Formats: sequence, C-alpha cells, structure tokens
Amino acid sequence: MLDTTPLTSAVDQFADRLRAAPQSKLQRGAAAEALELARELSARAQRLEEPAGEVRVMPDAGMFAVADQVTVAAHDLALVLPGEAALESAVARVAEARERAGI
Repeated sequence: MLDTTPLTSAVDQFADRLRAAPQSKLQRGAAAEALELARELSARAQRLEEPAGEVRVMPDAGMFAVADQVTVAAHDLALVLPGEAALESAVARVAEARERAGI
C-alpha cells in the first residue's frame, strides 16, 4: 500500500497557512492559487476513479472555504493514487502552489 503521508502532510500544512492568512493576503491571490490547486487535485482524482467519466469542476466556495477545498481534494486524491510517481507529482504541485500563494 502506498504511503501518502507526504501529500496529506504537505496539503494540511498549506491549508493551515491559508486558514491563518489575513484576508488581504487571500484577496491578493493566495485564495485563487489554492482554488486552482484544489480543482487540479480534484480533477486528477476523478480521472483516476473514472477515466472515461466527465470531470466535474470544483466550485468556488469563497476565499474562506478554499483551505477546506484543498484538503478534501488532496485527501480524495491520496485514496486513489496509483503509485510513487503520481504521489511525487502531487506533492510537487502542492509545493508550487504554496510558493506561488506566498504563504
């Protein structure tokens, strides 16, 4: 069984930083970056679960909900990751998003 702790830890830390960020930081792009990440991770999970299915786009629930959206999307993805390469790619994407969000 694949140990997905690196992904869940990285995303949990990012989500904690989002929750602690001031509203001004979220408005300046951190929330948008996090929503983009949540949508990407959600789409990856959906493609793995139903390769022929239509990918549903995660809605924008607002800047104060985006930390939860990222967490849910990452944890859903962690359940269906097929291997180490997919895990490493997801962890790298979380790191990129965190850096671009500036938090």
